[in-house]
Amino acid sequence: MTNPFVEDLRWRGMVHDIMPGTEEQLSKEMTSAYIGFDPTSDSLHIGSLVPIILLVHLERAGHKPYALVGGATGMIGDPSGKSDERNLLDEAALAKNVAGIKSVLSRFLDFNSTAKNAPVLVNNYDWMKDFSFIDFARDVGKRITVNYMMSKDSVKKRFSGDEGSVGMSFTEFTYQLIQGYDFYHLHKHHNILLQMGGSDQWGNITTGTELVRRMNVGQEAKAFAMTCPLITKADGTKFGKSEGGNIWLDADKTSVYKFYQYWLNTSDEDAVRYIKIFTFLDRQTIEKLIVEHQEAPHLRILQKRLAEEVTTFVHSKADFENAERASNILFSKQFKQDIGTLDEAMFLEVFEGVPLAEIPKAEFDNGVDMIAALSAKTNFLNSNGEARRALKANSISVNKEKVAEDYVITTDDLINDKYIILNKGKKNTYIIKVGA
Repeated sequence: MTNPFVEDLRWRGMVHDIMPGTEEQLSKEMTSAYIGFDPTSDSLHIGSLVPIILLVHLERAGHKPYALVGGATGMIGDPSGKSDERNLLDEAALAKNVAGIKSVLSRFLDFNSTAKNAPVLVNNYDWMKDFSFIDFARDVGKRITVNYMMSKDSVKKRFSGDEGSVGMSFTEFTYQLIQGYDFYHLHKHHNILLQMGGSDQWGNITTGTELVRRMNVGQEAKAFAMTCPLITKADGTKFGKSEGGNIWLDADKTSVYKFYQYWLNTSDEDAVRYIKIFTFLDRQTIEKLIVEHQEAPHLRILQKRLAEEVTTFVHSKADFENAERASNILFSKQFKQDIGTLDEAMFLEVFEGVPLAEIPKAEFDNGVDMIAALSAKTNFLNSNGEARRALKANSISVNKEKVAEDYVITTDDLINDKYIILNKGKKNTYIIKVGA
């Protein structure tokens, strides 16, 4: 039996493994399902967008989503996909991370909704904190054999020495049991029948379905599992990373402008996949966009729509519009006038990472000659000779306008009375900031 919700996810490339009977269950009634988020940081990066989007799709399909923050499992660290053990967090750091993740998830799922299928936020620390080791070993540990646990890929790779592994501690070995117990607890107390997650979680999730069955002796105990593929980039580089590190879902960690630019700079091949995975556009709209893009790839129709949809979803429509405007200004024919409309925060976001040098404002009263502005006063170029050669080659611009060797920078060139943008060719940009 095919289920419309699952069928749509399949078309989007969001189904990797699915347990038999899952689609029948989803077709039969409103079903509660959960995904876990481990608090390894106080925010989430775009690698977590897929599980978030899965929960939103689930809710829109009429089912009930649960988001689990791993206050307990976060104390151990998930060994899946890891070649060595994580450093354990102290309780203060863990509490800060849990609060941060709850805040992020609350932007996408309305935990205050009164709808029948309203999202629910839970923390496994709440039911694990008073669980004694003896009780856990007796009630949970005896249900699953070591042979069963050893058969999981996440464990086998660590014991076989693959990926430079140095084995696995007992602490990490118990992770799949604790995650499995989460499923049992949620099944018993919230009637949750389905756990979802990334494909690297299949072993942990199926341990959960097994525990549900084995701990409900003599009772009918249905439990299902579904995973989505781990997102990759066509060029082999890691998804969700930029030169500055992770792309985060919080603007104070990754600026909205930088977030927008990440999606705008997606390759054509990746954009075709990402428009299905990371947006909620319907199939007809997406297929039309793909055709339009293939007819005129230089217009980057897919990338522009992808950046708009994801930036609006994660931040807001106004944030997207500001980021788009700032991006377009770089190619404006009225650059100096238009760049002056950006506030300082957005200006600095646009030019984040660009070399910056400060020159006292008093020096601009008599003017700063171009050679000094490029070399002696800023060290942007290595010498006066290099500056002179660049100027003679007509490769130097002040605020996007070409200048010659005899040009003198004055206060008239200042953007918002504070900044001047220099370019050497198309790829080298420098900022002069006017100091006190």
